[in-house]
Amino acid sequence: MSTLAVATDRISAGPLGLLVVLLMFVATVLLIRNMNRHLRKLPREFPPPHVRDASIPDPRAGDGQAPNDS
Repeated sequence: MSTLAVATDRISAGPLGLLVVLLMFVATVLLIRNMNRHLRKLPREFPPPHVRDASIPDPRAGDGQAPNDS
């Protein structure tokens, strides 16, 4: 038997494992709160895709001018 062998009944996670689990829990809670805040800003319903607001320009439509490379 090696001198570096450790008895299996003496192995535990220790305080570092607890710290990692607590940090992951705090990060998860903060991410959920942030997601809920962003979801509350969204409208309840979106307009159908074929209905477009005339005041919003279509980004795919160009202005008819060639790009200026200067």
